[in-house]
Amino acid sequence: MIKRVCQKRIILSSAVLFALFLLYLIPKQQINQLENIPSKIEYVDQMAEKSTIYLLDPNNMVARTKVVVDTNVDIETKARNLLNILIQNGEGESKVPNGFRAIIPSDTKIRSIHYEENLIKVDFSKEILEMKKENEEKVIEAIVYTLTSIEDVKKVIIYVEGDILTKLPHTGINLPSALDRSYGINKEYDLQSYKDINQVTVYYVGKYNDETYYVPVTKYLNDNRDKIKIIVDELASSNLYTTNLMSFLNSNTKLLATEQEVDSLFLTFNSYIFNDMNERNILEEVIYTISLSVGDNYDVREVVFNVEDQEIYKSVIKTIE
Repeated sequence: MIKRVCQKRIILSSAVLFALFLLYLIPKQQINQLENIPSKIEYVDQMAEKSTIYLLDPNNMVARTKVVVDTNVDIETKARNLLNILIQNGEGESKVPNGFRAIIPSDTKIRSIHYEENLIKVDFSKEILEMKKENEEKVIEAIVYTLTSIEDVKKVIIYVEGDILTKLPHTGINLPSALDRSYGINKEYDLQSYKDINQVTVYYVGKYNDETYYVPVTKYLNDNRDKIKIIVDELASSNLYTTNLMSFLNSNTKLLATEQEVDSLFLTFNSYIFNDMNERNILEEVIYTISLSVGDNYDVREVVFNVEDQEIYKSVIKTIE
């Protein structure tokens, strides 16, 4: 016993002497720096990351932005977390980014959520029917686009107090029982005839302060060209849908060829798609507006950007959603 106590004292004394020796070797300036190290360490939730959500932007358009939510959860829980952010004055209000607004009427409750085989069913309380007339379609758009941004969710059925919502309460607009992105968003009609109507969703750039985000606009046109050709021409046009939206695609950009193979869409452009001819780089805003637009109009998972038969960039749609 005495021997063990002596050993502990020897070890303790040695440790003290070693510490004093280190203090002697370390310059005083470094010691001061060590003393100034903050004692508090900020906790970072490793299970939280940014997920896509659609909220009202400063121009009252339904826009794509990101919020931080827990990712280590099942689809139903993630859907509930995102929908709570969409509810005005709801429990998720603190997560709404600056410049954006929730759109589902306050006091709306999520009664149940059920997911199965790419379909998610959401039952809201009757308060959701108190949506403003001018925002009725936007509420549906925000819900559908937010939920279908979750991987493996393709369709949405909206219930109110147990009954499927098949008609908007104020405008009387009929809704299909199962909704997907073909419902459209921020709709724009440019029609001269009710024949040969093409529906194309194009993403533009929005800006609030110094932050950029993306705004989809579903266009209804009498134009029977391939959708990707319409997308590129619309983004390259100087006549945008609204002055609040932007496109960074050079107006001289031409789409020379397209090819679809299984999950990939190959796009060949002329050199005007480059932001810098010498560096041969493409602006992120150009990549995102084209890739997001392709994602809403084509059943592919990646977009390959080619210039003069050389692959310049490959955009995986899943990673930007």
